[in-house]
Amino acid sequence: MRIFFVGFGQAGGKIVDMFIEQDKKLGRNSFRAIAVNTARTDLMGLKHIELKDRILIGQTVVKGHGVGTDNAAGARITMDEADSIISAIDRRGTHDVDAFMIVAGLGGGTGSGGTPVLVRQLKKIYHEPVYVLGILPAPEEGKLYSFNAARSLTTLIKEADNTFVFDNSAWKNEGESIKSAFSRLNDEVVRRFGVLFRAGEMGKAGVGEMVVDSSEIINTLRGGGISTVGYAIAAVTTAGRSKSPVSGIIGGIKSTLKKREATEEVLLGEDRTAKIISLVRRAMLGRLTLPCDFSTAERALVLVAGPPDELDRKGIEKAKSWVEENIAGVEVRGGDYPVNSNYVAAVVLLSTIGTAPRIRELTDIARETKEDVARAEERKPLTIDEDIEPLFE
Repeated sequence: MRIFFVGFGQAGGKIVDMFIEQDKKLGRNSFRAIAVNTARTDLMGLKHIELKDRILIGQTVVKGHGVGTDNAAGARITMDEADSIISAIDRRGTHDVDAFMIVAGLGGGTGSGGTPVLVRQLKKIYHEPVYVLGILPAPEEGKLYSFNAARSLTTLIKEADNTFVFDNSAWKNEGESIKSAFSRLNDEVVRRFGVLFRAGEMGKAGVGEMVVDSSEIINTLRGGGISTVGYAIAAVTTAGRSKSPVSGIIGGIKSTLKKREATEEVLLGEDRTAKIISLVRRAMLGRLTLPCDFSTAERALVLVAGPPDELDRKGIEKAKSWVEENIAGVEVRGGDYPVNSNYVAAVVLLSTIGTAPRIRELTDIARETKEDVARAEERKPLTIDEDIEPLFE
């Protein structure tokens, strides 16, 4: 799947920079990207997005110093400079793009405020779907970050074709500070979505039996709303798969060994089937990018990646059936993605989910914060008697 990434704001820029780094390491050209920010230093800190593709906006307003946590300012600046962002996207090329993906932290100012505006502008110009990968702030980052995230997410659900959510609070280790966790959390994001968005590519390992192409992903996401992704991984074992060194041995022993090898192959096939079903279950029942009631999902997609010898059509079909039994909808797509690796990975995309406790919590915090702000605005500042003349007007 060919994705055009827009890294919006500090968090979004760093994550997209990691996607491009991953693409280069794999020797692929699946992703292209630009980074957009109101802070010059954040753009200069990127390593893999080309300098010409780093777009500084709001120079006349904030002088390259960023908007802080003012996401209303981020939205206004993006509205004023949307044309310059679109021009940068066009220069990078969109003729073979399957979808746009805007990546942003939803708690700050630039990405939180600007992303909904850019989504709307892109949808006016291009026919390809526009998705968002939004990073939710942890509660300890402060109420204002939660308020920004709730306001941004509310708008994105209405504007974007679908919004993937990654909840920092669900992934931060106990006792770990958010600042020290950022690099690890960003790596978790890139690992999961990197596998998903490369589905259908033809690499050195060949093409899968059940190819998941871009249309499968787009159809899974067509319902809009919020989506979450599960991921599980298992090491490849080679026990019992080595070739028999018995060529030249007398016929009776050779025949016996051939029968034994055939039996082993059947058992290994059953092992692969069970392994894939187990992996998919772990992916869906484990830690999702946004913890939720997975039974409320409207659609799902199952993708299994790994060495061709480890992939199993029967296992994928059974895993799809298990997922279908456990979600609200009946649309479950799936397939395999052959890669030369020492692991097998399962990705489960749950689209258009109906219940997520973290979203309710975020909404409650935002409501309280809004009330606190309103009360603060009602309090008048201390003034001196108006009869006393000031030193100057």
